[in-house]
Amino acid sequence: MPAVATASMIRREIGDDHVCTLTFDRPESGANIFDAATLDELNEHLDFVEHEDSLRALIIASAKKSIFIAGADLKTLLQQAQSGDMRAFIATGQRIFSRLADLKIPTVAAMHGACAGGGYEVTLACDYRIATDDPATRIGLPETTLGLIPAWGGCTRLPRLIGAEKAADVILKGKLYSAQEALKLGLVDEIAPRDQLIHRAKERLRVGKRKMEGGYPGTPASLAPPRQHGNPIDAESDPQFLSSGEIQERSFKDAERKSRTRSCDWRGGHGLGYCAMGKLSRRDGDSARHRARTDRLRFGKH
Repeated sequence: MPAVATASMIRREIGDDHVCTLTFDRPESGANIFDAATLDELNEHLDFVEHEDSLRALIIASAKKSIFIAGADLKTLLQQAQSGDMRAFIATGQRIFSRLADLKIPTVAAMHGACAGGGYEVTLACDYRIATDDPATRIGLPETTLGLIPAWGGCTRLPRLIGAEKAADVILKGKLYSAQEALKLGLVDEIAPRDQLIHRAKERLRVGKRKMEGGYPGTPASLAPPRQHGNPIDAESDPQFLSSGEIQERSFKDAERKSRTRSCDWRGGHGLGYCAMGKLSRRDGDSARHRARTDRLRFGKH
């Protein structure tokens, strides 16, 4: 019989095949989001996975009907931007996602429903991504539509996966793609019917670890080392050098201030991707305004 360990946000199940499944299932909510508690629980599960020698593979999944993971919790981001703790929160997410990426066993994300922002970034830390062909499955990095950047690996792992040019286009547009569009772009490896998702995920795991240039699977530390010439930047003394957490903190404060005059509720406890999805669906009806916003993002016009 499978062994099951239950946490408040993530359920862990180990099958007779020694495949561990971590299922995100936020209580009393229709959406999974990343807040500090969820990150801590994921970190604890990774402790177990790293030290359990009998495990052969890992699956990341969701129990929600229409949302895989909707990204970082906006309420948490707002509080931390105001308290000055956002940089630590971003750094914590980066460290935990890198632990997932560095696992010695093969990993796959079984994606059904909206997979946005940090929800997609956690799948980028996996070896493989399989999405359902359901209309509810929408995939992407919408942070730029809210004045933010993908700070949990989207800006580093995605270019290694699909190339810098295509990755820049995905990040700058901030669009959420259908499963078919995501497959064409290389954001996912395979599409499966919902009732076959876990089965197909296990089949994919038989391939083993994904081999990527410079390491696997796209950890920032495994990128090619910088060239040893030019003028090095001293991060401690140069005020112009900003970490991704600092950029996110400044951007969030500015975006939160602007959002007070818009319809997106930053204080409602929704995921970042959830809020961005609302903006994207509204702007679909006004392509001219959409193009103008995209131009501002691309060329810095205000």
